Amino acid sequence: MRIIVCVKQVPDTTEIKINPETGTLIRDGVPSILNPDDANALEQALQIKDANPDTEVVVITMGPPQAKEMLQECIAMGADDAILLSDRALGGSDTWATSNAVAAGVKKVGDFDLIFAGRQAIDGDTAQVGPQMAEKLGIPQVTYVKDFTLEGDHVIVKRALEDGYEVLKVKLPCVLTAIKELNTPRYMSVPGILKAAKQEVKVWNAADIGVDLTTVGLKASPTNVFKSFTPKPKGAGIAVAGDTAKEKAENLVAALKEKHII
Repeated sequence: MRIIVCVKQVPDTTEIKINPETGTLIRDGVPSILNPDDANALEQALQIKDANPDTEVVVITMGPPQAKEMLQECIAMGADDAILLSDRALGGSDTWATSNAVAAGVKKVGDFDLIFAGRQAIDGDTAQVGPQMAEKLGIPQVTYVKDFTLEGDHVIVKRALEDGYEVLKVKLPCVLTAIKELNTPRYMSVPGILKAAKQEVKVWNAADIGVDLTTVGLKASPTNVFKSFTPKPKGAGIAVAGDTAKEKAENLVAALKEKHII
């Protein structure tokens, strides 16, 4: 069995700051990490491999050369192979163009039984690339996967909804996007780190994956970011004094009247 896991290197959003004059992200000194939902996707693939040792897990990403470090971490966690799609022609791609490139990369990988991806990346929160990729590959997809089991050439998937869950039976191959409730990602192991240090990450450019250059990159992207900004901080809250609930209610009403709110 071969499982492909789509991952992304993202800036650690707890460290992100925005230049107030240009409205752009300040990336200098900001650490990059494996996207959290993608870590859950990789963990699920590795759990399948644990139960079925003949399973091959291949991770693939699109990004700049420094994304190799993140892919090496994936190998150290247990992935068998890692592929980086990196080319200036792919730069500036929005989700539609990115899914074109990643789908082309998946096709070059060849036969696969299952594709895992994270629900969404924390630097964009669009949750679009996984579903778009599935459409371009012409295979079924299930998003927001909370739990699943393999049954022969099908998977039984529990999908999280706003008001509950739905259970679906899907024929392989298919694309599943993971949420954090699916599992707890493992850490890198010492043998895995040694393996990653010796194993080369494959780097494919646009020509290698045979993607149509009119469908990737900034010029091919139908959407773009107009502006990035941080919300203005809210004012400090006000604690309503009073020893009893009745006193607090009376003081609240008085304060609202004083401000002519009521």
